[in-house]
Amino acid sequence: MPGIFDSKIFNAEVFEQYVARIPNTKRTELVRSRAIAPRPDLATLMSDEVGGNYITTPLRGLISGSKPVNYDGKTDIPTNKTVTFRHSRVVVGRANSWTESDFSYDITGGQDFLENVAQQIAEYWQEIDQDTILNILSGIFSMSDTEGLKFVNAHTLDICAVENSEKVVGHMDGTTLNTAMQKACGDNKGAFSLVIMHSTVATNLENLKLLTYMKYNDANGIERDIGLATWNGRIVLVDDGMPSVESEITAEVKGVYTIKVSTQFVSGDTVTIGGVKYTFGEATDAGKKTLAVGESANDQAAALQTVLATQYAGTFAVTVATDTVTLTQIIGGTGDKPSNSQTGTGKVTVAQTTPGVARVVVTAFTTYVLGNGAIEFTDCGAKVPYEVARDAKTNGGQDTLYSRQRHCYAPYGISFIQKEMKALSPTDAELANGKNWELVNSVEEEGKQYIDHKAIPIARILSRG
Repeated sequence: MPGIFDSKIFNAEVFEQYVARIPNTKRTELVRSRAIAPRPDLATLMSDEVGGNYITTPLRGLISGSKPVNYDGKTDIPTNKTVTFRHSRVVVGRANSWTESDFSYDITGGQDFLENVAQQIAEYWQEIDQDTILNILSGIFSMSDTEGLKFVNAHTLDICAVENSEKVVGHMDGTTLNTAMQKACGDNKGAFSLVIMHSTVATNLENLKLLTYMKYNDANGIERDIGLATWNGRIVLVDDGMPSVESEITAEVKGVYTIKVSTQFVSGDTVTIGGVKYTFGEATDAGKKTLAVGESANDQAAALQTVLATQYAGTFAVTVATDTVTLTQIIGGTGDKPSNSQTGTGKVTVAQTTPGVARVVVTAFTTYVLGNGAIEFTDCGAKVPYEVARDAKTNGGQDTLYSRQRHCYAPYGISFIQKEMKALSPTDAELANGKNWELVNSVEEEGKQYIDHKAIPIARILSRG
């Protein structure tokens, strides 16, 4: 029986068809790229009705690599066999719900109920899927076992501290992509077909004229860009959902200066600190630029602390001890050493005790380079993808729409091994945990063989731009 949704008949199958048809306007480029290869043939094995949350499929080895013997009529011909590897994959199940009173009117603005709600959910789940893929990529590049590290090191090009051909540290140039692909896959670098990067990186490449935008002729015969670029013959997708991490390359040091009253002032004397002139007299007043003479150098230092705390508010923290005022930078590197001069018999001495250093933070962007089919995808299906519930009592009546999905994203040549996984479906943190991933290998406990990492068309470039 169809459900009742805010006084409307809700047909889950019709609703699911709406979701499937709605285009996504957000920049979830990775999910929609050719790097994701559909594997609908695995859907039956991974159905929730048969408990298929985790399966292992064979990955057949190649006959290349073995050497032939000399065919000379004397030498026996040896027999070789191919190695069968096992590729394990896990289903990622996610669910959410949305509750609204008078849902169809308040949320869709009185427009078509199914289409508007479906559009929001379609976009939502594509964003979740992209997060899932990025967590998977983060996980495989966090592998720390011996063979996994070989993959990570070979398939990562870190240029954050490297000066490029334009004399800019950490930025890509015309050789970066080719170097990264060769480093990862050697003579198999032709397997790469797609680059996905942050807009900051793309803009820097555009400024170097390294991106070539595809063109078309409109109805009037005018040539126009289609907004899709290539770089060294590879399609470039731009998406600000790509990972970026801030890192500190220079630690902050707060500069410290001291102002010592080395000779006591008398009434009428003046002292100028940082361009502001103060006159000694009966009272201390920052507004009137006056300082109390007091009875000692300690008193005069205390008077200076009072007016300088106002003068340097927001720049220095101003303290006093005996005859010395101390100025400590609030932000390292911000606030110069105070200049000083005086008239009369008094004297102050200004010294720097700690040089100030500004904190320097850079952003490291991750760019992924993928081949077609680098990640296999299976829509495993949920028993009830969409359903609704009516609560007539709460808030005067409200409706809840429930949505569930079970998707499997499996990077080619890399298995999810469930080493640190607490439930049947992995969390985002478990997907990003390198201990849950390992290179595809053979079934033998002794003499285990691993897939050649050069066969895996997945690489990353770390750069500042």
